[in-house]
Amino acid sequence: MALNVPGLIATIVFYLLVLGIGIWASIKSKRDETQTQAAHADMALLGDRKISLVVGIFTTTATWVGGTFIIGTAETVYDPKLGLIWAVMPVAATVAFIVGGLFFAVPMRERKFVTMMDPFQIKYGNKMSALLSMAPLMSEIVWITSTLISLGVTMSVILDLSYAICIWISAGVAITYTLLGGLYSVAYTDIIQLVLIFITSWLCIPFIFTNQSSVDITTTSFNGTFQPPWVGSLTGTTAWRWLDTFLLLSIGDIGFQDFHQRTLSASSSYTAKLRCYAAAFLIPTFGIPPVLIGAVAASTDWNQTTYGLPPPHERGQTGLILPLALQHLTPPFISVVGIGAVAAAVMSSTDSALLSAASIFSSNIYRKILRTKASENEMRWVIRASVVLFGLAGTSLSFLHAGVMAFWILGGEIAYILMLPQLVAVLFFPVSNGYGSAAGFLLGMFLRLMCGELLLGIPAVIMFPGGVMEDGLYVQNAPVNSICMLSSFICILIVSALMVALFNRNLLPEKWDVFKVKTQKRPTQFQNDGTNELMLEPKC
Repeated sequence: MALNVPGLIATIVFYLLVLGIGIWASIKSKRDETQTQAAHADMALLGDRKISLVVGIFTTTATWVGGTFIIGTAETVYDPKLGLIWAVMPVAATVAFIVGGLFFAVPMRERKFVTMMDPFQIKYGNKMSALLSMAPLMSEIVWITSTLISLGVTMSVILDLSYAICIWISAGVAITYTLLGGLYSVAYTDIIQLVLIFITSWLCIPFIFTNQSSVDITTTSFNGTFQPPWVGSLTGTTAWRWLDTFLLLSIGDIGFQDFHQRTLSASSSYTAKLRCYAAAFLIPTFGIPPVLIGAVAASTDWNQTTYGLPPPHERGQTGLILPLALQHLTPPFISVVGIGAVAAAVMSSTDSALLSAASIFSSNIYRKILRTKASENEMRWVIRASVVLFGLAGTSLSFLHAGVMAFWILGGEIAYILMLPQLVAVLFFPVSNGYGSAAGFLLGMFLRLMCGELLLGIPAVIMFPGGVMEDGLYVQNAPVNSICMLSSFICILIVSALMVALFNRNLLPEKWDVFKVKTQKRPTQFQNDGTNELMLEPKC
């Protein structure tokens, strides 16, 4: 296959369009920063909390409709071992934003936090906050990796362009406009990206459905024609694993900084909630096209296509099913349109992850721990350097031999097991303290490693009943992620209460009390000048 020149030209035009909008947004950001006399960090990380409701809805939705979302959904529907019933990503995102809007948007926005790590820094101190910050930083880097992989495999298949070139060019464009304009550039480019995702993905559907190599998807939904039915199935042994996956991809999303950056940049707690509810409604509509593409691919006689036999799942190319379907089941110009959908989706998620990682490092680690007296100009360069650093880290990981879903699941597990219980405890349980937080963090990580992970090739040491052996590894059917998450949460509360009792009853010497639980700080509200107003809580 020769280089797809028209497709390459269309891709370059798209990149130039996005880069142009990003540069325009960066100019607007600097102008608004000068007019309002806002601090650069506030403008870069949160848009000075003046992102409008409409723009906020676009950027919130676009952040979740990433390349992994589109590629992963199609892959799951097509996979003979999974099917539609396992493609929970669109519905799970709806649950995430409803729960987030109901319980997290208001308390986080009303206290005017800059990142999701602020309540930990206020209550537990810098040392514990620095440890906990490693988890969201890792999850953001992994998110960058998974989205870039999804674009790399799509462009390399359809354009016949080097995977490495696709990855580095895409990462370079996202890094450039993100470091120039911060949240303004991310938000305004998300608008054009979301519009392109919607239009281009739906444009592909009529051509996918009218190709001559596929049969009616309704006939293959529950009948095995070319492979097992694409609807999929649940058994008594896999139902718990399905529930575990759904919870990880739904409420687990609240453990990502990306979610909170969108609510914290809102002009009020009310608009923060509205963003969540609007995104909850919109995101599933973007999941329909990849579901249909996966279903058609599962209903295709690949021997009648230029791809030939054996079919993709027998060649180990299930993760490439969306670009393969576009390449072999649609006209060439439509496959190019499909690249636009994936490229736009990747950009909309990559830039958000870049900014989220830079936010945590610059605000919670550099400014509050490493350089407490850093100037505004210094912070400007720290934020830019952070965007480049985390962009390079995420891009480098994309060359490891792992699929889109492997990195997506890894990032989700970090957010769900390590950060969600921590966030719930620090916001809603006054008894929580640094001792419990550290114990819960370490326990959750230890248990998850002991349970193993097939996608990452980690063998299981703890084997729950109901599992099966697959490729020499024990596959857990028990809800191991939820078990680890709940164990971490319970550990936080028990150890916190125990340490308070031990120190308050003088069973342990006060000089050992490194987290000062007798005078523990709890985040309550912020003053108008943006400084933390702390309340001292007596312990009993």
